[in-house]
Amino acid sequence: MSMMERVLETPQQLAWGAGIPEPDLPSDRPILLLGMGGSAMGAAVGALAVSPAKRVSIHRGYGLPGWAVSERALVVGVSYSGNTEETLSGVEEAIAEGLPVAAIASGGALARLVAGAGSPVIEVPAGIQPRAAVGYQASAVTRLLGGAGAVEDGAAALTEAAEVADTVLGGGEGPGFALGADIADALRGRVTIIYGAVGPGALAAYRWKTQINENGKMPAWWHEFPELNHNEMQGWEALQEVSSRSIGVVFLRDRHDLPRIGRRMDLTWESMSGKVALAGEVLSLGDGALARFFSMAAVGDVASVRLAEDAGVDPTPVDTIERFKVRLAED
Repeated sequence: MSMMERVLETPQQLAWGAGIPEPDLPSDRPILLLGMGGSAMGAAVGALAVSPAKRVSIHRGYGLPGWAVSERALVVGVSYSGNTEETLSGVEEAIAEGLPVAAIASGGALARLVAGAGSPVIEVPAGIQPRAAVGYQASAVTRLLGGAGAVEDGAAALTEAAEVADTVLGGGEGPGFALGADIADALRGRVTIIYGAVGPGALAAYRWKTQINENGKMPAWWHEFPELNHNEMQGWEALQEVSSRSIGVVFLRDRHDLPRIGRRMDLTWESMSGKVALAGEVLSLGDGALARFFSMAAVGDVASVRLAEDAGVDPTPVDTIERFKVRLAED
C-alpha cells in the first residue's frame, strides 16, 4: 500500500480503535507514556482525550523521569515495532522498580516483556511505517487510558475523529485532500514552518513537521502560539530577501482556540506578509480534541506526500534513519 493510501486509511484506523476493549488498569496513579518518533506522536494524540483532572505525561528518551518512580506512576510503553531502545529502557526500569506497566506495540521485545510481567498489551496491526499507523496507535492509547480512568468515552471520541477524518479526506476527494495539495503547491521549493496554538493545533503543527521530514525528505520546523510571539516573530526582519523566497509558512487554526489566540494569529499573519510566503491556513473541524487534531493533521499528511511526489522521491522509506540505527547498533 502506498503512503498516500495509508493517509486515506486514517478514518478506518480510528474506527478500528473505537472497538478495542479497555484493559483493567489502576486508576489512582499519574500516567507516564513512553515513546519515540511516530509512536510518541500516537501517544501524544491519544493523550489529547484525557480528562482535565487526570495527570498524563509523555517521556521521549531513555529511562524514567525521577517523579515517575517516586509517585509510583503507571508506565505505558508505546513502540510500534516493539523494539525501540529508549522505550524498552524505561519499561525495564519500571518493572525493576515494581511499577504497574502496560504496552502498545505490533509485537517485538516490548510486547514480550510486558506480557511476561503479566501486564496488558494492546497489539496494533503490523507491517506499516510507524508514522503511517498513527490512527492505530493513537486510538490504542486512547482506549488504554480509558482503562486507567483517564478518558471518558474514548469510543465516542474515536468515532467522531474517524467521521471527521473521513469528511476531510473523502477517499481522496474531500476538501482537506484538495487543500493539502494546494498548500503543497505553494510550498514547492521552500522550507516549511508550521504554526499552531497550544493544544491540538500545536501537536498538529508538530505532526506536519515530522511528516514533511519523513515523507518529503525535506527540512521543516514548527512553533506554537502564544510563545512564538515572544521570540520567533522577531526573526523575520533581517533576512527578508532570503526568507521571502525560501520559507513557506502554514497556520493551523483550532476552532477551540481562545479569542486572544485568534487575534495573535491575525496580527502575526499580517506582520509576516512580504517577509515569507504565506502558504495557507487550515481550520479544524469537530468538537472533541481528537477530531480537531486529525482534521488539521490529515491535511498535512496529504501535503507531505504531495511534496515528496513533486520532488520525485518515494515517501515511504526512511533510509537515513535506518542507516543511523544500524550504525548505532554497532556500538
